[in-house]
Amino acid sequence: DGVEVVSSNCLTCHAAQINDQLVIGLGNEFADFTNDPRRTALRAGNFIRGDAETEVWQTWTDRIDGVAPYIQTKTIGVNPAPNLTWALMAHLDPETLKWSSTPLIDPPPNDPLPFSVPPWWGMAKKNAMFYTTIGRGDHARFMLMASMLCIDGTDDVDAITAYAPDVRAYIASLKPPVFPYDLDTTLAAEGEEIFLRECADCHGTYGEDETFPNEVFALQVVGTDPAYATEQTNGDRDRFYQWVAASPYGDSESAAPAPGYIAPPLDGIWATAPYLHNGSVPSMQALLNSRLRPQFWRHDMPQAYDPDTMGWAFQELSHGQDQEPDPAQRVRIYDTTLHGYGNGGHSFSDTLTEAARQALLEYLKTL
Repeated sequence: DGVEVVSSNCLTCHAAQINDQLVIGLGNEFADFTNDPRRTALRAGNFIRGDAETEVWQTWTDRIDGVAPYIQTKTIGVNPAPNLTWALMAHLDPETLKWSSTPLIDPPPNDPLPFSVPPWWGMAKKNAMFYTTIGRGDHARFMLMASMLCIDGTDDVDAITAYAPDVRAYIASLKPPVFPYDLDTTLAAEGEEIFLRECADCHGTYGEDETFPNEVFALQVVGTDPAYATEQTNGDRDRFYQWVAASPYGDSESAAPAPGYIAPPLDGIWATAPYLHNGSVPSMQALLNSRLRPQFWRHDMPQAYDPDTMGWAFQELSHGQDQEPDPAQRVRIYDTTLHGYGNGGHSFSDTLTEAARQALLEYLKTL
């Protein structure tokens, strides 16, 4: 409508800094979704001048008001993207894509499960976009759901559809950052042999003849926190999958989740801490040895990358969020006793010797 708008975009969640270098496509593990975004939207209104500008601001504020109750996380760093998407579906007619101020279907729970944002460069290998196989088939069409906060009808989607394949191609063209610290190449070579023997069947192989199996592993096999996979497949989310099937974004096949998790590709894995789908394990050292995983922890501030443990420096704490009196500190605590925040499972390397785990960690830095 001729109104210039400044707003957040994809890189709010899909870009991050390491050593003052901005890495496009790296999940932002320090974004803060613990606050009510309606406050920011209302504050922005103080700077709006003009009838046309006010109308655009009001439209945006109405959307924020509709999704705000469902996207506030308990911890800084975790991401509420699935709940955001479901909240938008609740307010949008799937056929006309017109906004309704009141939900047309039941919205999601107002306590979003935590997520670690996977790196974009993995899209070149993945058959499915998300942890439980949702987003199979035409990735470009499914990616259009990222625009649902601001669309106003199917004409908007038709316009975006024209360039969506280009966006998908750009995302798939991204390469992971190279490990910028010293490497023990001899130790890494030993680790590669261990990786090929212990890890490649799930996570693929790397180098000139790369392979990636795109396999889903049952919850009882991988053992990681089951909340996301369980709640996606127990029937409580069926209304959202039906919404996708009736919309321009997908179909009943592309939106159907599996009762388990995909073992992801490990390209650039050194940069993607914390680990597991919910970001519950702060370092690769702790992922490879479950006995080192802290029950309660928080990132060091200012942020500092630890190349030895392959993760962000953190403090192990003796208490969880319920025992922290300072609200500002409470939301910095990753509390693995909370629903969906568990750090168990993926203990396959516990059986290795400490020397083998160290060699494996060194190899992972090279991917």
